[in-house]
Amino acid sequence: MAQTNINIRMDAELKREFEAFCQEVGMSMTTAFTIFAKKAVREQKIPFEISAEKDPFAGMKGMQMTQEEIDRVLTEAIEEQEEDGEEYEAEAVFAALDKKYFG
Repeated sequence: MAQTNINIRMDAELKREFEAFCQEVGMSMTTAFTIFAKKAVREQKIPFEISAEKDPFAGMKGMQMTQEEIDRVLTEAIEEQEEDGEEYEAEAVFAALDKKYFG
């Protein structure tokens, strides 16, 4: 099968992170993109869901917290849940934490 080259533009930091991910799972970026392309062609769709749903961790990206701060935030969330006795989906809990601590 004949080979061809493709040029892709992306954020430099995203590229660095993607290269590191690919290395961790033992493949090159070329292999990862080829897998994506083959699956998309075979299934005739993007092989994952794309939605406008807000990422519950969006406000936390790039943020650094100490283990003590993480423990405090999670303890407060657990205490609030225990006070009202309700059960919540994990996504709702993270969304509430994101809103409360990161606006």
